[in-house]
Amino acid sequence: MLSPAPEEPLLLAELKPGRPHQFDWKSSCETWSVAFSPDGSWFAWSQGHCIVKLIPWPLEEQFIPKGFEAKSRSSKNDTKGRGSPKEKTLDCGQIVWGLAFSPWPSPPSRKLWARHHPQVPDVSCLILATGLNDGQIKIWEVQTGLLLLNLSGHQDVVRDLSFTPSGSLILVSASRDKTLRIWDLNKHGKQIQVLSGHLQWVYCCSISPDCSMLCSAAGEKSVFLWSMRSYTLIRKLEGHQSSVVSCDFSPDSALLVTASYDTNVIMWDPYTGERLRSLHHTQLNPPMDDSDVHVSSLRSVCFSPEGLYLATVADDRLLRIWALELKTPIAFAPMTNGLCCTFFPHGGVIATGTRDGHVQFWTAPRVLSSLKHLCRKALRSFLTTYQVLALPIPKKMKEFLTYRTF
Repeated sequence: MLSPAPEEPLLLAELKPGRPHQFDWKSSCETWSVAFSPDGSWFAWSQGHCIVKLIPWPLEEQFIPKGFEAKSRSSKNDTKGRGSPKEKTLDCGQIVWGLAFSPWPSPPSRKLWARHHPQVPDVSCLILATGLNDGQIKIWEVQTGLLLLNLSGHQDVVRDLSFTPSGSLILVSASRDKTLRIWDLNKHGKQIQVLSGHLQWVYCCSISPDCSMLCSAAGEKSVFLWSMRSYTLIRKLEGHQSSVVSCDFSPDSALLVTASYDTNVIMWDPYTGERLRSLHHTQLNPPMDDSDVHVSSLRSVCFSPEGLYLATVADDRLLRIWALELKTPIAFAPMTNGLCCTFFPHGGVIATGTRDGHVQFWTAPRVLSSLKHLCRKALRSFLTTYQVLALPIPKKMKEFLTYRTF
Protein backbone atom coordinates (compact mmCIF):
# COMPACT_ATOMS: atom_id res chain seq x y z
CA MET A 1 0.00 0.00 0.00
CA LEU A 2 2.80 2.40 0.92
CA SER A 3 6.20 2.94 -0.59
CA PRO A 4 8.85 1.27 1.63
CA ALA A 5 11.14 4.28 2.06
CA PRO A 6 9.52 7.66 1.32
CA GLU A 7 11.92 10.47 0.51
CA GLU A 8 12.20 13.47 2.78
CA PRO A 9 9.96 16.38 1.68
CA LEU A 10 11.81 18.76 -0.63
CA LEU A 11 11.09 22.47 -0.85
CA LEU A 12 9.51 23.15 -4.23
CA ALA A 13 8.75 26.85 -3.91
CA GLU A 14 8.46 29.64 -1.39
CA LEU A 15 6.23 32.71 -1.66
CA LYS A 16 7.09 35.84 0.28
CA PRO A 17 5.08 39.04 0.70
CA GLY A 18 6.18 41.95 -1.43
CA ARG A 19 7.66 45.01 0.26
CA PRO A 20 5.12 46.09 2.90
CA HIS A 21 3.58 49.54 2.83
CA GLN A 22 3.01 51.69 5.90
CA PHE A 23 0.33 49.54 7.48
CA ASP A 24 -1.66 50.28 10.58
CA TRP A 25 0.10 49.02 13.70
CA LYS A 26 -2.75 46.58 14.38
CA SER A 27 -1.91 44.62 11.23
CA SER A 28 0.20 41.50 11.52
CA CYS A 29 2.32 39.52 9.10
CA GLU A 30 1.41 35.93 10.04
CA THR A 31 0.10 33.47 7.49
CA TRP A 32 -2.67 32.03 9.63
CA SER A 33 -4.35 30.12 6.83
CA VAL A 34 -3.59 28.55 3.45
CA ALA A 35 -6.06 26.79 1.16
CA PHE A 36 -6.37 25.13 -2.23
CA SER A 37 -9.64 25.22 -4.13
CA PRO A 38 -11.24 21.73 -4.24
CA ASP A 39 -10.47 21.38 -7.95
CA GLY A 40 -6.84 22.40 -7.41
CA SER A 41 -6.98 25.41 -9.75
CA TRP A 42 -6.43 28.16 -7.14
CA PHE A 43 -4.35 28.72 -4.04
CA ALA A 44 -5.24 31.29 -1.35
CA TRP A 45 -2.80 32.69 1.17
CA SER A 46 -3.41 35.10 4.04
CA GLN A 47 -0.06 36.83 3.76
CA GLY A 48 -0.60 39.25 6.64
CA HIS A 49 -1.32 42.98 6.67
CA CYS A 50 -5.03 42.39 5.86
CA ILE A 51 -4.14 40.96 2.44
CA VAL A 52 -5.17 37.66 0.81
CA LYS A 53 -3.43 36.53 -2.35
CA LEU A 54 -5.40 34.44 -4.85
CA ILE A 55 -2.93 32.59 -7.06
CA PRO A 56 -3.72 30.35 -10.06
CA TRP A 57 -2.26 26.89 -9.67
CA PRO A 58 0.26 25.70 -10.72
CA LEU A 59 2.47 28.66 -9.88
CA GLU A 60 4.16 28.52 -13.27
CA GLU A 61 3.40 26.52 -16.38
CA GLN A 62 6.55 24.48 -16.04
CA PHE A 63 6.15 24.15 -12.25
CA ILE A 64 5.34 20.83 -10.61
CA PRO A 65 7.45 18.12 -9.17
CA LYS A 66 9.53 16.73 -11.98
CA GLY A 67 13.01 18.06 -11.35
CA PHE A 68 12.09 18.95 -7.76
CA GLU A 69 14.06 22.17 -8.08
CA ALA A 70 13.59 24.71 -5.32
CA LYS A 71 11.96 27.77 -6.84
CA SER A 72 11.04 31.12 -5.45
CA ARG A 73 9.16 34.12 -6.73
CA SER A 74 7.62 37.25 -5.31
CA SER A 75 3.86 37.13 -4.90
CA LYS A 76 3.77 40.50 -6.69
CA ASN A 77 4.59 38.93 -10.06
CA ASP A 78 1.70 38.52 -12.45
CA THR A 79 3.13 36.86 -15.51
CA LYS A 80 0.15 34.81 -16.64
CA GLY A 81 -0.68 35.02 -20.30
CA ARG A 82 -3.67 36.89 -21.68
CA GLY A 83 -6.86 34.87 -21.22
CA SER A 84 -5.49 32.76 -18.38
CA PRO A 85 -6.44 33.30 -14.71
CA LYS A 86 -4.74 36.25 -13.08
CA GLU A 87 -3.25 36.51 -9.63
CA LYS A 88 -5.46 38.68 -7.42
CA THR A 89 -4.98 40.72 -4.26
CA LEU A 90 -7.95 40.93 -1.89
CA ASP A 91 -7.72 43.80 0.58
CA CYS A 92 -9.89 42.64 3.48
CA GLY A 93 -9.37 45.71 5.68
CA GLN A 94 -8.74 43.54 8.74
CA ILE A 95 -6.28 40.83 9.75
CA VAL A 96 -7.31 37.61 7.99
CA TRP A 97 -7.40 34.49 10.17
CA GLY A 98 -9.49 31.95 8.27
CA LEU A 99 -9.88 30.98 4.61
CA ALA A 100 -12.18 28.52 2.86
CA PHE A 101 -12.99 27.82 -0.78
CA SER A 102 -16.44 26.61 -1.71
CA PRO A 103 -16.81 23.43 -3.73
CA TRP A 104 -18.19 23.97 -7.20
CA PRO A 105 -21.91 24.36 -6.43
CA SER A 106 -24.38 21.77 -7.67
CA PRO A 107 -26.67 22.88 -10.56
CA PRO A 108 -29.60 23.81 -8.26
CA SER A 109 -27.30 25.95 -6.13
CA ARG A 110 -25.90 27.64 -9.22
CA LYS A 111 -29.43 28.63 -10.29
CA LEU A 112 -30.18 30.02 -6.82
CA TRP A 113 -26.87 31.88 -6.75
CA ALA A 114 -27.54 33.37 -10.19
CA ARG A 115 -31.01 34.45 -9.08
CA HIS A 116 -29.69 36.23 -5.98
CA HIS A 117 -26.58 37.62 -7.71
CA PRO A 118 -27.51 38.32 -11.36
CA GLN A 119 -24.42 40.49 -11.75
CA VAL A 120 -22.21 37.41 -11.31
CA PRO A 121 -21.82 35.21 -14.42
CA ASP A 122 -23.10 31.68 -13.99
CA VAL A 123 -19.69 30.23 -14.82
CA SER A 124 -18.05 32.22 -12.01
CA CYS A 125 -19.32 30.19 -9.11
CA LEU A 126 -16.19 29.41 -7.13
CA ILE A 127 -16.07 31.58 -4.00
CA LEU A 128 -13.65 32.27 -1.17
CA ALA A 129 -14.69 33.06 2.39
CA THR A 130 -12.34 35.09 4.61
CA GLY A 131 -12.65 35.27 8.40
CA LEU A 132 -11.52 38.58 9.86
CA ASN A 133 -10.20 40.07 13.06
CA ASP A 134 -13.34 42.12 13.74
CA GLY A 135 -15.73 39.15 13.53
CA GLN A 136 -16.81 39.85 9.94
CA ILE A 137 -16.78 37.26 7.17
CA LYS A 138 -16.24 38.49 3.62
CA ILE A 139 -17.31 36.41 0.63
CA TRP A 140 -15.39 36.89 -2.61
CA GLU A 141 -15.94 35.68 -6.16
CA VAL A 142 -12.68 34.00 -7.17
CA GLN A 143 -12.61 34.58 -10.93
CA THR A 144 -13.20 38.32 -10.66
CA GLY A 145 -12.01 39.14 -7.14
CA LEU A 146 -15.33 40.91 -6.46
CA LEU A 147 -16.68 41.22 -2.93
CA LEU A 148 -20.11 39.56 -2.90
CA LEU A 149 -21.27 39.46 0.72
CA ASN A 150 -20.44 40.66 4.23
CA LEU A 151 -21.59 38.31 7.00
CA SER A 152 -22.02 39.86 10.45
CA GLY A 153 -22.79 38.11 13.72
CA HIS A 154 -19.59 37.07 15.46
CA GLN A 155 -18.36 39.32 18.27
CA ASP A 156 -14.66 38.44 17.98
CA VAL A 157 -12.02 37.02 15.60
CA VAL A 158 -13.30 34.48 13.04
CA ARG A 159 -10.55 31.91 13.39
CA ASP A 160 -11.66 29.21 10.94
CA LEU A 161 -14.15 28.52 8.15
CA SER A 162 -15.46 25.39 6.45
CA PHE A 163 -17.91 24.83 3.57
CA THR A 164 -20.03 21.70 3.27
CA PRO A 165 -18.34 19.56 0.59
CA SER A 166 -21.69 18.85 -1.10
CA GLY A 167 -21.76 22.21 -2.87
CA SER A 168 -24.84 23.43 -1.01
CA LEU A 169 -23.09 26.71 -0.07
CA ILE A 170 -23.56 26.15 3.66
CA LEU A 171 -20.67 27.79 5.54
CA VAL A 172 -19.56 27.11 9.13
CA SER A 173 -17.50 29.68 11.02
CA ALA A 174 -15.55 29.29 14.27
CA SER A 175 -14.76 32.28 16.45
CA ARG A 176 -13.02 33.55 19.54
CA ASP A 177 -16.50 34.53 20.78
CA LYS A 178 -16.77 30.81 21.72
CA THR A 179 -19.47 30.04 19.14
CA LEU A 180 -19.82 28.41 15.74
CA ARG A 181 -22.29 29.88 13.28
CA ILE A 182 -23.97 28.32 10.26
CA TRP A 183 -24.62 30.50 7.21
CA ASP A 184 -26.62 29.78 4.04
CA LEU A 185 -25.08 31.65 1.13
CA ASN A 186 -28.02 30.68 -1.07
CA LYS A 187 -30.16 32.92 1.15
CA HIS A 188 -28.06 36.09 0.97
CA GLY A 189 -25.75 34.72 3.70
CA LYS A 190 -28.55 34.23 6.22
CA GLN A 191 -27.39 33.00 9.62
CA ILE A 192 -29.37 29.82 10.24
CA GLN A 193 -27.85 28.51 13.49
CA VAL A 194 -25.56 29.42 16.39
CA LEU A 195 -23.77 26.54 18.12
CA SER A 196 -22.85 27.29 21.73
CA GLY A 197 -21.19 25.22 24.43
CA HIS A 198 -17.48 25.89 24.16
CA LEU A 199 -15.95 27.70 27.13
CA GLN A 200 -12.84 28.92 25.28
CA TRP A 201 -11.93 30.40 21.89
CA VAL A 202 -12.89 28.10 19.01
CA TYR A 203 -9.76 27.50 16.94
CA CYS A 204 -10.87 25.07 14.27
CA CYS A 205 -13.90 23.57 12.55
CA SER A 206 -14.06 20.71 10.08
CA ILE A 207 -17.04 19.19 8.24
CA SER A 208 -16.96 15.49 7.38
CA PRO A 209 -16.85 14.79 3.62
CA ASP A 210 -20.23 13.01 3.84
CA CYS A 211 -21.65 16.25 5.35
CA SER A 212 -23.10 14.43 8.38
CA MET A 213 -20.78 15.73 11.14
CA LEU A 214 -19.00 18.87 12.26
CA CYS A 215 -15.99 18.82 14.57
CA SER A 216 -14.96 21.90 16.53
CA ALA A 217 -11.80 22.40 18.58
CA ALA A 218 -11.42 25.15 21.16
CA GLY A 219 -8.83 25.98 23.80
CA GLU A 220 -10.07 22.97 25.74
CA LYS A 221 -8.95 19.38 26.26
CA SER A 222 -12.05 17.98 24.54
CA VAL A 223 -13.45 18.41 21.03
CA PHE A 224 -17.13 18.64 20.12
CA LEU A 225 -18.87 16.58 17.46
CA TRP A 226 -22.07 18.10 16.08
CA SER A 227 -24.75 16.79 13.74
CA MET A 228 -24.88 18.75 10.48
CA ARG A 229 -28.48 17.61 10.05
CA SER A 230 -29.95 18.76 13.36
CA TYR A 231 -27.14 21.13 14.50
CA THR A 232 -27.10 19.42 17.90
CA LEU A 233 -24.16 18.09 19.91
CA ILE A 234 -23.52 14.38 19.30
CA ARG A 235 -20.69 13.87 21.78
CA LYS A 236 -17.53 15.25 23.31
CA LEU A 237 -14.27 13.46 22.60
CA GLU A 238 -11.98 13.52 25.63
CA GLY A 239 -8.40 12.31 25.75
CA HIS A 240 -6.03 15.23 25.25
CA GLN A 241 -4.13 16.78 28.16
CA SER A 242 -4.05 20.35 26.83
CA SER A 243 -5.80 22.66 24.37
CA VAL A 244 -6.88 21.12 21.06
CA VAL A 245 -6.12 23.50 18.19
CA SER A 246 -6.66 21.59 14.93
CA CYS A 247 -8.87 18.81 13.54
CA ASP A 248 -9.57 17.08 10.23
CA PHE A 249 -11.70 14.23 8.87
CA SER A 250 -10.41 11.50 6.61
CA PRO A 251 -11.65 11.60 2.99
CA ASP A 252 -14.12 8.76 3.69
CA SER A 253 -15.39 10.38 6.96
CA ALA A 254 -14.44 7.22 8.89
CA LEU A 255 -11.63 8.85 10.91
CA LEU A 256 -11.11 12.10 12.77
CA VAL A 257 -7.73 13.44 13.86
CA THR A 258 -7.17 16.12 16.50
CA ALA A 259 -3.94 17.95 17.33
CA SER A 260 -3.13 19.52 20.69
CA TYR A 261 -0.61 21.58 22.58
CA ASP A 262 0.02 18.36 24.54
CA THR A 263 2.24 17.28 21.58
CA ASN A 264 -0.14 14.48 20.53
CA VAL A 265 -2.36 13.77 17.57
CA ILE A 266 -5.25 11.44 18.43
CA MET A 267 -7.04 9.40 15.79
CA TRP A 268 -10.71 8.79 16.62
CA ASP A 269 -13.64 6.85 15.27
CA PRO A 270 -16.15 9.72 15.10
CA TYR A 271 -19.14 7.37 15.04
CA THR A 272 -18.31 5.50 18.24
CA GLY A 273 -16.07 8.06 19.96
CA GLU A 274 -13.38 5.40 20.32
CA ARG A 275 -9.75 6.51 20.50
CA LEU A 276 -7.91 4.39 17.94
CA ARG A 277 -4.30 5.58 18.36
CA SER A 278 -2.05 8.45 19.38
CA LEU A 279 0.88 9.94 17.49
CA HIS A 280 3.38 11.51 19.87
CA HIS A 281 5.65 14.31 18.68
CA THR A 282 9.08 13.67 20.17
CA GLN A 283 11.84 16.22 19.72
CA LEU A 284 14.67 15.08 17.50
CA ASN A 285 17.17 17.16 19.48
CA PRO A 286 15.86 17.70 23.03
CA PRO A 287 17.04 20.89 24.78
CA MET A 288 19.60 20.69 27.56
CA ASP A 289 17.17 22.23 30.07
CA ASP A 290 13.42 22.37 30.63
CA SER A 291 13.04 26.01 29.68
CA ASP A 292 10.91 25.31 26.58
CA VAL A 293 8.45 22.67 27.72
CA HIS A 294 5.98 23.37 24.89
CA VAL A 295 8.49 23.21 22.06
CA SER A 296 6.62 20.32 20.38
CA SER A 297 3.15 21.87 20.71
CA LEU A 298 1.05 21.09 17.66
CA ARG A 299 -0.26 23.82 15.39
CA SER A 300 -1.95 21.98 12.54
CA VAL A 301 -2.90 18.52 11.25
CA CYS A 302 -4.40 17.44 7.93
CA PHE A 303 -5.19 14.27 5.96
CA SER A 304 -3.76 13.55 2.53
CA PRO A 305 -6.37 13.33 -0.26
CA GLU A 306 -6.19 9.53 -0.58
CA GLY A 307 -6.43 9.12 3.19
CA LEU A 308 -3.19 7.22 3.81
CA TYR A 309 -1.02 9.98 5.30
CA LEU A 310 -1.15 12.82 7.79
CA ALA A 311 0.87 16.02 7.87
CA THR A 312 1.55 17.90 11.11
CA VAL A 313 3.20 21.22 11.95
CA ALA A 314 4.67 21.74 15.43
CA ASP A 315 6.58 24.41 17.31
CA ASP A 316 9.79 22.36 17.15
CA ARG A 317 10.36 23.68 13.60
CA LEU A 318 9.44 20.48 11.83
CA LEU A 319 6.89 19.41 9.27
CA ARG A 320 6.17 15.72 9.83
CA ILE A 321 4.51 13.19 7.54
CA TRP A 322 2.90 10.11 9.08
CA ALA A 323 1.54 6.89 7.59
CA LEU A 324 -1.74 5.88 9.21
CA GLU A 325 -0.58 2.44 10.30
CA LEU A 326 2.69 3.62 11.87
CA LYS A 327 3.20 5.41 15.17
CA THR A 328 6.36 7.26 14.16
CA PRO A 329 6.83 9.78 11.32
CA ILE A 330 8.01 8.49 7.97
CA ALA A 331 9.51 11.84 6.89
CA PHE A 332 10.56 15.24 8.26
CA ALA A 333 11.22 18.67 6.79
CA PRO A 334 12.75 21.66 8.61
CA MET A 335 10.52 24.72 8.73
CA THR A 336 10.64 27.74 11.00
CA ASN A 337 7.64 29.22 12.80
CA GLY A 338 5.06 27.00 11.09
CA LEU A 339 1.38 27.74 11.72
CA CYS A 340 -0.72 25.75 9.23
CA CYS A 341 -0.58 23.06 6.56
CA THR A 342 -2.77 21.60 3.84
CA PHE A 343 -2.40 19.03 1.05
CA PHE A 344 -2.94 19.80 -2.62
CA PRO A 345 -6.29 18.08 -3.42
CA HIS A 346 -4.72 15.86 -6.09
CA GLY A 347 -1.75 14.88 -3.91
CA GLY A 348 2.00 15.28 -4.25
CA VAL A 349 2.32 18.73 -2.60
CA ILE A 350 1.91 20.14 0.92
CA ALA A 351 1.54 23.89 1.53
CA THR A 352 2.62 25.39 4.87
CA GLY A 353 2.23 28.91 6.27
CA THR A 354 4.53 30.62 8.76
CA ARG A 355 4.60 33.46 11.29
CA ASP A 356 6.80 35.42 8.86
CA GLY A 357 4.03 35.66 6.27
CA HIS A 358 5.68 33.10 3.99
CA VAL A 359 4.18 30.07 2.24
CA GLN A 360 6.26 27.03 1.42
CA PHE A 361 5.38 24.15 -0.91
CA TRP A 362 6.85 20.71 -0.19
CA THR A 363 6.86 17.41 -2.00
CA ALA A 364 4.48 14.89 -0.44
CA PRO A 365 4.44 11.10 -0.83
CA ARG A 366 2.75 9.89 -3.98
CA VAL A 367 1.14 6.52 -3.49
CA LEU A 368 -0.88 4.06 -5.53
CA SER A 369 -3.57 2.95 -3.10
CA SER A 370 -4.10 -0.78 -2.76
CA LEU A 371 -7.35 -2.30 -3.98
CA LYS A 372 -8.13 -3.12 -0.34
CA HIS A 373 -7.85 0.52 0.70
CA LEU A 374 -9.86 1.73 -2.30
CA CYS A 375 -12.65 -0.68 -1.42
CA ARG A 376 -12.55 0.39 2.23
CA LYS A 377 -12.63 4.06 1.26
CA ALA A 378 -15.58 3.50 -1.09
CA LEU A 379 -17.58 1.52 1.49
CA ARG A 380 -16.85 3.87 4.39
CA SER A 381 -18.00 6.84 2.33
CA PHE A 382 -21.59 5.72 2.92
CA LEU A 383 -21.43 3.17 5.78
CA THR A 384 -21.07 4.17 9.43
CA THR A 385 -19.00 2.09 11.85
CA TYR A 386 -22.18 0.58 13.30
CA GLN A 387 -23.40 -0.39 9.83
CA VAL A 388 -20.07 -2.08 9.09
CA LEU A 389 -20.19 -4.01 12.36
CA ALA A 390 -23.69 -5.24 11.48
CA LEU A 391 -22.56 -6.72 8.15
CA PRO A 392 -22.46 -10.57 7.90
CA ILE A 393 -18.70 -10.60 7.14
CA PRO A 394 -15.66 -12.06 8.97
CA LYS A 395 -14.32 -10.23 12.03
CA LYS A 396 -10.95 -9.47 10.42
CA MET A 397 -12.70 -7.77 7.53
CA LYS A 398 -14.73 -5.66 9.95
CA GLU A 399 -11.55 -4.67 11.77
CA PHE A 400 -9.95 -3.60 8.51
CA LEU A 401 -13.01 -1.64 7.34
CA THR A 402 -13.21 0.19 10.68
CA TYR A 403 -9.47 1.03 10.68
CA ARG A 404 -8.76 -1.15 13.73
CA THR A 405 -6.18 -2.91 11.57
CA PHE A 406 -4.35 -1.88 8.42
